Amino acid sequence: MTDATAHLARHLADLQTWDSEADDTLVCTAVVDETHDVRTFVFEPPEPRRFAYRPGQFLTFEFALPSGPVNRCYTISSSPLRPHTVAITVKRVPNGPVSNWLHDHCAPGTAVKAIGPMGEFSCLDDPAPKYLFLSGGSGITPLMAMSRAFADLGRPVDVVFVHAARTPGDIVFRAELDLIARRLPGFRVAHLPERAGGEAGWAGPLGRLSAEFLALVAPDFKERSVWCCGPEPFMNAARSLLGALGHDPRLYHQESFDFAKLASAEPEVAAEVLDAEAAEAAAVPTYDVTFTKLGQTVKVRADQFILAAARDQGVRLAASCTEGLCGTCKAKIVSGTVDMSHKGGIRKKEVDQGLFLPCCSKPKSDLVVDR
Repeated sequence: MTDATAHLARHLADLQTWDSEADDTLVCTAVVDETHDVRTFVFEPPEPRRFAYRPGQFLTFEFALPSGPVNRCYTISSSPLRPHTVAITVKRVPNGPVSNWLHDHCAPGTAVKAIGPMGEFSCLDDPAPKYLFLSGGSGITPLMAMSRAFADLGRPVDVVFVHAARTPGDIVFRAELDLIARRLPGFRVAHLPERAGGEAGWAGPLGRLSAEFLALVAPDFKERSVWCCGPEPFMNAARSLLGALGHDPRLYHQESFDFAKLASAEPEVAAEVLDAEAAEAAAVPTYDVTFTKLGQTVKVRADQFILAAARDQGVRLAASCTEGLCGTCKAKIVSGTVDMSHKGGIRKKEVDQGLFLPCCSKPKSDLVVDR
């Protein structure tokens, strides 16, 4: 039996499900060039496991960079109906330490730490008869996972997938999306590069998302459940455009790890919350929170999340989701206690070891943090 066949046989055996409480190591098995600056990294556990997740969810990784461990969240781009591996698709970012490390150093055999999957951006959580997927750049990954899942099942769907890119050469998964559109009844794809970018014979549309383009590719867009992911300006533009055209905001969903900015979209509500907080603040105890490695101490009220209060006072702490989902801000308590309300970004055994997430924790006493 060849190595590849033996490997396949192990994966076809009865497998345990990947459990973030028990499993935290993934090994890269393949690297695929998607475009000139985008690559897909395929991972599997050291011992075969089956992954169970919803398309659109993400993993939180800990990468061992030369400068020290760094946490990052990446949405899974592979289909949950192919559960033996998971894949992330990463665009190289100029001066981006993690994306460049992945592109330059992550190869078959590289081991990384990971927890999850987690996240709430999945069409499974809000099913609809018609979808409009909108993605820009590397924001295509969660929508690709959803599309691949539909394609793996092969049943007719009603999906219009619009992907925006700088040029045709920047369209991620271009050939695979075209193949899905040819083989899956009801799945349509519209690539929308801003400019031709030197590709001879490009016959498709050029430009940005507009009312005219939507009328062309999805004239019934008001009836469609919209799922949008991409750079923040892209998502803001898409949301504004759809709102101006009368699309029901209850049918609009977008991926974002920055929930504070999402809250700012409702300024009147935010103002009411701030007023109420100010009225209650005087009666709430305040504690000293000391970050030993940074050599800084901040005042944090008992009703404040530690990360937000520390940032307001100039302490720079790495974080991503800011609501206990991703685990990026994980730190160790040296002394003191907190009231933590996370959403899966930390495991029980880590809590038992004294770790906590400052983004979703409020102090219950003076606190010393190893960070």
